[in-house]
Amino acid sequence: MTILTNTKALIDASNRLKSAKTITVDTEFMRESTYWPKLCLIQAATETEVFVIDPLVPDLDLTPFLEVMRDESVLKIFHASRQDIEIFCQLGAIPKPVFDTQIAAMALGFGDQVAYDQLVRQLLKLEVDKGSRFTDWSHRPLSAQQIHYAEGDVTHLMSLYPILYEKLATKGRLSWVMPEFDALQDEGLYKVDPEHAYKRLKPRKFSVKYLAVFKEIAAWRERTAQNRDQPRSRIIKDEAIDELATQCPQTPAEFDRLRSVPKGFGASKMGVELADVIKRTLSQPDHYAPPLLKPQSLPQIPTSVVEMLKVLLRICCDEQGVAPKLLASVSDLEKMALDDMADVPALSGWRFDLFGRDALRLKNGELALRLKNGKVELTP
Repeated sequence: MTILTNTKALIDASNRLKSAKTITVDTEFMRESTYWPKLCLIQAATETEVFVIDPLVPDLDLTPFLEVMRDESVLKIFHASRQDIEIFCQLGAIPKPVFDTQIAAMALGFGDQVAYDQLVRQLLKLEVDKGSRFTDWSHRPLSAQQIHYAEGDVTHLMSLYPILYEKLATKGRLSWVMPEFDALQDEGLYKVDPEHAYKRLKPRKFSVKYLAVFKEIAAWRERTAQNRDQPRSRIIKDEAIDELATQCPQTPAEFDRLRSVPKGFGASKMGVELADVIKRTLSQPDHYAPPLLKPQSLPQIPTSVVEMLKVLLRICCDEQGVAPKLLASVSDLEKMALDDMADVPALSGWRFDLFGRDALRLKNGELALRLKNGKVELTP
């Protein structure tokens, strides 16, 4: 293992990584007190070498390694890659192509979002020491235990990859996971548009005035959190957005009467900014309101049908050895319960062959569930 703390050594290591064609990658980061993840360590390995890059070293130029991430002739293997890729996206280098061992494991029946140490235990019969997982990765010097932990995150990945790849190929499931890997490389997945921040939240009312203020407060919070590099909850909490959209305070005294914001908030710089946002929105609520439907205009979801589809999903996943989350979410099942032509992944491609076709047949009375010898099974 080599710890890289200067650009010259990183250039040499990056050249060796490029020549390997298949590498494993992981990162250590912290974001408890920030909006953007703070990159503290990068680990990369070939079959014979492990490199640990310290991005906190002053003047270390990461460009050579980022070029490896962009190099489409080099396959990058991750486990649960989304947050790692988000970091590289912020650095301007979306890794391509990628292979995610967590997604591969889901397609092989190891469960939804199987943890790295569990997968190593099941496939390699090794124990991974996770004691350093939640340590302060920004503190220097790093301990020997932290370095050992970081090294293990990429060395075991190199052993997992051929096993998972062979299993996928043998079962004919490589075509299942490749679109999932491609989706991870979509830069739009990692861009947070403040104007769409309200979609993460659940409004409690559906008047034009309320929704307009709700949307604009959520956008203001997102922009403020990004600019200050602070967690959203440090600006205002989720529940405060509902109360603010309901009460629409515009003066310090009106803010002070609210329970969800701290006393004195209305007179602060952020309070003044937010009051201006609310005033502006109230001047043209129709202009700012999002295109949300009132709940009474939505059809009632047949709960019993959804529960029946959940049972079928479990049967299918148990028989085929695939994680339920890879086939359909609860939201997908609810849409399928309402509409045979719902725009969900389970009603097209391999998911339809595996689950969707039987789901529609069950829903429309062509299949039944029955209990036989203590086991639920399908019958015409």
